[in-house]
Amino acid sequence: MTAARALARLLAPFAPSASLASLVSLVSLAAPVTAHAAQPPSAPAPRAFQFVVIGHAFKAAANEAVLKRAIADTAQTDPAFIVATGIKAAAEPCSDRLYAQRRELLNDSAHPLIVSLAGSDWSACLNSAGRSNAIERLNRLRELFYGDGESLGARRIPLTRLSSTAKFRSYAENAHWEYGKVLFATVNLPSNNNHYRPEAGRNSEYEDRLVANRAWLHRLFTLAARQKLQGLVLFSDGDVGLQANEGFSLLPSFQSKQDGFAEPRRQIQAMAEKYKGKVLLIDAQTSAASAGAGGAEPAIHWRGNVGHLSLGAEWAEVRVAPGAATLFTLKGGGADATQ
Repeated sequence: MTAARALARLLAPFAPSASLASLVSLVSLAAPVTAHAAQPPSAPAPRAFQFVVIGHAFKAAANEAVLKRAIADTAQTDPAFIVATGIKAAAEPCSDRLYAQRRELLNDSAHPLIVSLAGSDWSACLNSAGRSNAIERLNRLRELFYGDGESLGARRIPLTRLSSTAKFRSYAENAHWEYGKVLFATVNLPSNNNHYRPEAGRNSEYEDRLVANRAWLHRLFTLAARQKLQGLVLFSDGDVGLQANEGFSLLPSFQSKQDGFAEPRRQIQAMAEKYKGKVLLIDAQTSAASAGAGGAEPAIHWRGNVGHLSLGAEWAEVRVAPGAATLFTLKGGGADATQ
């Protein structure tokens, strides 16, 4: 017996003058309307939003006022979140006291704030004997800044850290979050040649982090593709050199200096070619190639679906328009029209 016929039999005592056939017909007609009404409304399209990137505020000097001013100025733009690169100058001490002081300053942000580590925060640190203390200081930064699954700031957003994977439990500084159909992520790539050390022997910190970053980048591109996200934005201290020059080769060059960015550059290039969305690389290493001739204002430079934005100590507001022909633009129009 069909559901419509069963329901008609139940209704028959309340409509004695109606035939069973007519009741079945009425119930059958009502069923599609009921089913249609039960369908949930379609999700609204993501709205346009903006986020702020603060370059390495301590790049030029150990002046905390620069970072304070940048955080105060960016608050006026009402960003969805802020990403700040670096917490100290290379000449400043690598002390717990300074680390805690800068964390407190960054945590005072009214908006969600994510810290992207710079090489000056840890890679050049020395102990009292004058030997490298980089690994110990990096681990201390992880404890102080990345102890939970949230951003800093008065208003926080949830983050997914690489450290949630047992194999890479140490790498809490690598985090990702999704906003408006775009995936955002930090990658620990310090500017000093990715902390590749030329001394003889195993380059343990560099090599271990290389493995972790390889798994991290693979996860990010896979996640963005699987969820059909419109863009992927990667924040780092160092510039991997994907757009170093027009004739750039992905093959290692015959040079005496080891290129610490060779592997992440090859991986990003290969995965970006397969990804259908836009990939935006943001670092804190302003150069003539990225800033343009004559010290022009920062701009996003595109090659295919890969864009590059490089900042110094300044900050920039990036507007995101999901579904639009131009996904990313800088405040003031600093973006290639051909993206």
